[in-house]
Amino acid sequence: MERYRDMQLFAALAGQSSLASAARQAQVSGPTLVRAIARLEARLRVVLLQRSTRGANLTDAGHAYLADCVRLLAAVDAAEASANGSHRQAQGNLRVFLPLLFSRYVMTPLLADYMERYPAVRLFAHYQDYYPNLHEEGLDVAVLVGELPSSSLIARQVGQVRTVLCASPDYLAARGEPQHPADLKQHHLIANAEAVHWDFPHYILKTRPRLSCATVQGAINAAVQGAGVIRCLSYPVHDHLMSGHLRRVLPAFELPALPVHVVYREGRHAPMRVRSFVDYCVTALREHPAFQLA
Repeated sequence: MERYRDMQLFAALAGQSSLASAARQAQVSGPTLVRAIARLEARLRVVLLQRSTRGANLTDAGHAYLADCVRLLAAVDAAEASANGSHRQAQGNLRVFLPLLFSRYVMTPLLADYMERYPAVRLFAHYQDYYPNLHEEGLDVAVLVGELPSSSLIARQVGQVRTVLCASPDYLAARGEPQHPADLKQHHLIANAEAVHWDFPHYILKTRPRLSCATVQGAINAAVQGAGVIRCLSYPVHDHLMSGHLRRVLPAFELPALPVHVVYREGRHAPMRVRSFVDYCVTALREHPAFQLA
């Protein structure tokens, strides 16, 4: 039992930035977590955690063992869930990974609706902009935008998005509409950086923006008010495009569409809380107009 408990405590490191946050996640004290890791290291005769004045980081062996712990503990949970019937009823903790902008513009109302439908599920949403390791970070489901790296994960495509240029009709009426990406050098550009480096098929635009905004939402607001041309993924500006507050610019020069996937680990052996969330998201996102842009 002590070995199993030590593995549970070690698995609390998944997705946590420090020993202290992992201890809080496991609802134990920091020294209790450190002692559990020390017992594992003594039993395995391998260093799992490299400690320094800057903190503690997993070794290569620690990363591998953490992934195995998460996988094995999930299998134990699945076995218990099957025995007590929770494979047939959505309940328990569910950890999902969502890109930050995607969550703000698309997922927030869907999460609220899912929780209303499945009140016995406790949802933990992680908002980051990178490709996660579901096994190491203890995640159940992720919604990812872009091409997926090869892996053993199960992925269900729900739609696609594009990187679009857009501006307000008033701005285009006043400044004229560009016919080629090179024409953008004569326009007021809005970006989220101090320099513009925009890739197009057979052309790269390098220049400086007229307006640099700290957030995508700030840049979108500026474009709607006629401040210039913005480039971003299509789903944050979808409503503005549909309402006519913004208009797509240079659609013939857009890059290929990016797929949107719902990704998860266990497949048909997944507990009901995972399967219910995946099925709900796949249905809702496939019907969402923001992912049908041609």
